Amino acid sequence: MPRPRIPDRRERLLDAAEGLVLARGFDAVNVAAIAAEAGVGKGAVYLEFASKHAILDALLQRGNARMADRVRRELGDHPSLSAAYRSSARALLDDPLMSAAFLDDRGVLGVHALETTDDRYRERHTAVIAWVRHLQAQGRIVEDVTADALALALSSATIGLLSAARLLGPLDAAQLESAIDAIGRMAASLEKE
Repeated sequence: MPRPRIPDRRERLLDAAEGLVLARGFDAVNVAAIAAEAGVGKGAVYLEFASKHAILDALLQRGNARMADRVRRELGDHPSLSAAYRSSARALLDDPLMSAAFLDDRGVLGVHALETTDDRYRERHTAVIAWVRHLQAQGRIVEDVTADALALALSSATIGLLSAARLLGPLDAAQLESAIDAIGRMAASLEKE
């Protein structure tokens, strides 16, 4: 007789993995440790995730969703561009995993972020274009800048923050917060009163 399915197994595994990654770093964590921490067999991990890297991808996607949900709760469904960036900074800095991702903390994420080659950044950029167009259609952003150009500038700044620590040297949370706030201030200059 097969074992009964564990309720919320995927979330239990992600919770266990996040705790272990934050405590030990991604490179030092293995699937067996995640399974043991979640109280499931190692095979159960592979029923939910194809690999250890898939687990970290899921953790980062869950972290992004957590941040987006917090911003939505804080600002509602139709925030201004500048308010969204500032709220995102607060959400980011309050989330240890996402802060580690933006601060390029290799002790936490290892080299995983460097190995990401899918279309996630392009998809996020496409969503930013749609959001800017929506704000312009509502008359909330000046019309003399194209949505594509503004979205590219915002996406480039955000993606640049993801690699800034690796390219420029270690950053701390205060520097990250200031940089995101500066992006929010620049965005505010494009908003209509």
